[in-house]
Amino acid sequence: MSVVANDTVTGLRRTIAELRQQLGDCRAELNEAVKQQSATADVLQVINQSRGDLTPVFEAVLDKALGLCGAAFGILRTYDGARLHMAAFRGAPPAYAEHLRRAPPSVGLGPDNALVRLLRGEPVVHIADAAEDRAYLSGDPLRRAVVDLGRARTLLGVPLRKNNALLGAFVIYRQEVRLFSDKQIALLQNFAAQAAIAMENARLLTEQREALEQLTAIAEILQVINASPGKLEPVFEAMVDKALGLCGAAFGSLWTYDGKGMNAVALRGVPPFFAEFLTRAPHPVGSDSAHGRLLRGEPVVHITDVTKEKAYQSGDPIRRALVELGGGRTLLAVPLRKDARFLGDFVIYRTEVRPFSDKQIALMENFAAQAVIAMDNAGLLGELRARNDELAETLEFQTATGEVLRSVASSPDNLQSVFEAMLEKATELCKAKFGILFLYDGEAFTVAADRNLPPAYAKAVRGQSFSAEMNTAICRAIESKAPVHIRDMAEDAAYAKGEPLRTAAFELGGVRSFVGVPLLKAGDLIGAFAIYRDEPGGFAEKQIGLVTTFADQAVIAIENTRLLNELRQSLQQQTATADVLKIISRST
Repeated sequence: MSVVANDTVTGLRRTIAELRQQLGDCRAELNEAVKQQSATADVLQVINQSRGDLTPVFEAVLDKALGLCGAAFGILRTYDGARLHMAAFRGAPPAYAEHLRRAPPSVGLGPDNALVRLLRGEPVVHIADAAEDRAYLSGDPLRRAVVDLGRARTLLGVPLRKNNALLGAFVIYRQEVRLFSDKQIALLQNFAAQAAIAMENARLLTEQREALEQLTAIAEILQVINASPGKLEPVFEAMVDKALGLCGAAFGSLWTYDGKGMNAVALRGVPPFFAEFLTRAPHPVGSDSAHGRLLRGEPVVHITDVTKEKAYQSGDPIRRALVELGGGRTLLAVPLRKDARFLGDFVIYRTEVRPFSDKQIALMENFAAQAVIAMDNAGLLGELRARNDELAETLEFQTATGEVLRSVASSPDNLQSVFEAMLEKATELCKAKFGILFLYDGEAFTVAADRNLPPAYAKAVRGQSFSAEMNTAICRAIESKAPVHIRDMAEDAAYAKGEPLRTAAFELGGVRSFVGVPLLKAGDLIGAFAIYRDEPGGFAEKQIGLVTTFADQAVIAIENTRLLNELRQSLQQQTATADVLKIISRST
């Protein structure tokens, strides 16, 4: 019995010990699960609080992974489809940490390292001894650095994926040869999934912010367009400003094409020496330049490094100035086109070799389309304004003509007031400095009326008579019986010869341009109507037409006065004759 009892007690004790062991294991698993869940919750909280900032998320993931997996240090790299970018590292030995800080921010994939294996689709890369692995033995730089400087031995790498596309890699290291457990691998995979979710959230948030920024920029440009009807300069400047900010460019320019060359109409952020070069307009269109390529029909010109392009190497002036005066390296140019017609282009530059993204190219194309709409609107508005100005000018001329005709009708025997009214309207509507109406008696000219004559010139011409030979302009009017228009007195041959009247007009009256219209009656010259400006350039055809109308009206007024005087003389003669006849009849 005692033996049996002892066996029973021994069995019970063994069972109790096993149960205690199981309980301890359960408690350990529970504690581990609680720690993992707590770590996961902490990481999720960081993700929720980061609002698109991935650095604290990656650092939190690394911290939790190192602690729960018993690793010495860890690294998280992101992958853009071509190169790996350092995103975060924790716990790295000083020599390796310094190496990571000094290393280029992005590196290519080696042929044998863990990252390539993950890119090929392996779910996990678990290497017992990194110093004995093929990547180290073949001289892979990433593997050499982590082993030689970081003293790494056992390595565990898991991918960050979205829809089977590699977003990055999560790698933790031990400094002794000791494999990770299945639970630790599963935990790291869980953290990698959370990091991938954080990256996707950040991407979506970034896209939303970019979309909002673009919509805001477009709305602001539309406001500028609405606030500046017909004015293109503020619209272009606002577009370049927004493009630089949203596309991460250093400086930019907007160009128009006049059919022969390119003109820089808006510049932003351009270095001073390069800006001074660009404003020398117009620039010829080089066949290999971005302007030339767009003119030939290319939809976009995107040059990663302008120093490697044919235009720079062949000595294109704008391309050389861009590099040597502006420090430009990467270029993006989009055309301004209306119905396949090239109107100009929109160009932005970076001072480092870094290409623009597809989204940035699309945004620039959008801005270019808005610039074309603004140019089209400005053209239509300009045409409408010109038409309105033309109508207003025509109405003003017609009104003035009507007023002069009323003056003629109301003052048939007062030529002086009629002439003065004509000169007042002519000088005002033609924006002339002063005016003179000459009468011609077949031999000499005299001043019949004048308006706003400078005192020195008035003293020289009032009360004087001038033969036709003294003024070649009058001679030309007599011969041609048409208006004489001199756009710049200083360049006229008569002034160069020292003709007295021309010299007096120039030196005493300050005249630079004038138009003279003959007063013709049945083809015979009876006077001249002249208006003068003190700046060169001459008069518009409509203004000359108005002066011609006034000259015709002056002829009518002169003829009316002559007829009225003849009628009065005839009436006086008839009255005198009647009076004589009455006397005769009373004295038979």
